[in-house]
Amino acid sequence: MVKSPRVVALIPARSGSKRVVGKNIRPLDGHPLIAYSIAAAQQSNIFDKVIVSTDSEEYAHIAQHYGADVPFLRPTQFAADLSPDIEWVEHALTELRASGQPFDCFSILRPTSPFRQPETIQRAWNQFTADENVDSLRAVEKCKQHPGKMWVVHGNRMIPLLPLQPKEQPWHSSQYQALPKVYVQNASLEIAWSRVVFDGRTIAGEIVMPFFTEGYEGVDVNEERDFWYAEYLLKQGLAHLPRISQEPIFS
Repeated sequence: MVKSPRVVALIPARSGSKRVVGKNIRPLDGHPLIAYSIAAAQQSNIFDKVIVSTDSEEYAHIAQHYGADVPFLRPTQFAADLSPDIEWVEHALTELRASGQPFDCFSILRPTSPFRQPETIQRAWNQFTADENVDSLRAVEKCKQHPGKMWVVHGNRMIPLLPLQPKEQPWHSSQYQALPKVYVQNASLEIAWSRVVFDGRTIAGEIVMPFFTEGYEGVDVNEERDFWYAEYLLKQGLAHLPRISQEPIFS
């Protein structure tokens, strides 16, 4: 009998957001933003543990109210504006392993994707585990602004960002529909084997599987206008949030 891998959900929630102060705990439809990632993770029934990685006691308290575990605080040196993901992921997995809780796989579920559903995670997990040759899976969506029409400016001259364009019909002078399909990652989710962190010190490894988000699963709430857009989607009934059973922590 094949043993099922132990998998942990890692929800990053540092407290020093600059674009929107307190972004990860800002209320959306009555609950802090982070609550929806916790709820989606729990209701997916994929994870052995749902862990929040935060540098804030306040955030830890909020995460625990909504049912997540916060067994340690993230060191401040791993919670700066420019701190790479590998630092806090490596810290979390190392701390868990040292406490007797090793995990074969991890999934990063960022609080800024509140419309990610439990079914989204289930669909991604099924795709990831169906291919034993991949290191990781990452959510992507089709680019709205094609990089074939992007430029790099040097003084009063510019050159195409992507130089490998056909001379007879440059991409920057072509219709969008005629350009190669290009995808951009979004913040909805990532899944990877823990070995990519411990053996290669990366969160993705080398062989990455695409996960195509659908509808509003990949909407990223990172700026003030994004919160307005999220509230608009809810008001118009165009998107819905994961169900939360806990009472709102904010009165």
